[in-house]
Amino acid sequence: MQEKRITLFVGHYGSGKTNLAVNYAAHLSGQGKRVVLADMDIVNPYFRSKDSEEELRALGIQTLSSPYANTNLDAPAMPASFYGIFEHKDRFAVLDVGGDDRGAVALGRYVPMIREENDFEMIFVANAHRALTPTPEDALEVMREIELACKLPVTAIANNSHLGEFTDAETVLASESYVQRLCELSGLPLIMTAFEKKLAPDLTDRVPHPFPITLQKKYY
Repeated sequence: MQEKRITLFVGHYGSGKTNLAVNYAAHLSGQGKRVVLADMDIVNPYFRSKDSEEELRALGIQTLSSPYANTNLDAPAMPASFYGIFEHKDRFAVLDVGGDDRGAVALGRYVPMIREENDFEMIFVANAHRALTPTPEDALEVMREIELACKLPVTAIANNSHLGEFTDAETVLASESYVQRLCELSGLPLIMTAFEKKLAPDLTDRVPHPFPITLQKKYY
């Protein structure tokens, strides 16, 4: 995939967008790019990119997050440091946006700057095995709600279909028709098919745009 300076990961709850954001930031860093990862999830305090802050720092990746990250407070507060994402254009920015349309609202204040620069990719993370979006039509509805909430268009789709610890190669392969239909309905391209690195021998040559990932440690 062709990297944009700003990459946003959006999606429904449980789609795994946070894992993708963390892994994509590491991917960019591995290419020698200066990277900042912004945790914009003001909705879910339990499983977020801040959980990987130490690992990301070791890779030279700066992390930004709400002062309420990893607390039980649900407060729409964003630090002033987030504006640095748009002031310092020598860095690649990865934005982990909150789940569904409610989480995407927090992005709104930054949309004018994103549009003005016009060097962004907003990736909708799809999980064909998520109970809340059992059909591609359901996933498309969530996508449109997110676009309406943040006033920014989704530009590509990532297949991150999984069943948590029970995910195997067949889990990923079984999702291909779902994601293909979602791409047809939305008119958007598939940009990556994500799967845990241990499944790479079984999947790398069998899925479009393979993107092996390391699972983020869970926060309780």
